[in-house]
Amino acid sequence: MTAPATGDLLVVGAGGFARETAQAVRDAAAADLAAGRTPRWRLAGHLDDDPALHGTDVDGTPVLGGCDLVHGHPDAQVVVCAGSPRDQAVRARLVRRLALPDSRYATVVHPTAAVSASSAAGPGTVLLAHCVLTAAVRVGAHVAVMPHTVLTHDDTVADFATLASGVRLGGGVRIGRGAYVGAGALVREHTAVGAWSLTGMGSTVLGDVPPGEVWAGSPARRLRDAGPPALAELRRGEPRHAPGEASPPPHAPHTGRGPQTPMGSTHA
Repeated sequence: MTAPATGDLLVVGAGGFARETAQAVRDAAAADLAAGRTPRWRLAGHLDDDPALHGTDVDGTPVLGGCDLVHGHPDAQVVVCAGSPRDQAVRARLVRRLALPDSRYATVVHPTAAVSASSAAGPGTVLLAHCVLTAAVRVGAHVAVMPHTVLTHDDTVADFATLASGVRLGGGVRIGRGAYVGAGALVREHTAVGAWSLTGMGSTVLGDVPPGEVWAGSPARRLRDAGPPALAELRRGEPRHAPGEASPPPHAPHTGRGPQTPMGSTHA
């Protein structure tokens, strides 16, 4: 089969997560070239609404202008890489503002990620270095899966969720829309982590986390309500999925080339 021609990829954002995603794209291109394949993407640049960044380089990649420039590059694929525990809803707001069709969004997979053939990730999702999706894992759209995160059999991760580095999910875990699971957290099998909740780093989650709450500790316990941006998204009440139910990707999702096979390129 002939390798697809290289296409342009725009990374929306120029902060830490965006830089990590850009590096994943570079690493995937290098892996493709080493294997004699045409790289799937050319990293065309970052887009960021901070005027101070316009015209600068971030790790050697130019910041072309504000986020709305995606509409001036209709043939480029896009990945939105914004978000932090201080505002876990920013990615959802940006995607809503840009109003692009799902076909414009790339799914970026680092070449060292291990994605089973029975697992899938939706448009706009990023799987960073050394993360693992073992069997029948379903990851929705615009999800951030940070390095060394492990998702095991039958886990579902809904749209806009973030799994920070080193998170470990037992089998059958359901991560709700926009939930943020902090670095190093452990989540017991068949547990539901509610929409727009935040689980603190290093937590041990032994029972369900309700939507719109902050839990932390070992075992994890409620601390307070989530921040205003997360609660605003929760009040929107859309889409109405069960806790942790990932919406099915609207077009053919990324799947692995085989069990535990590192991916050599990014995919739309």
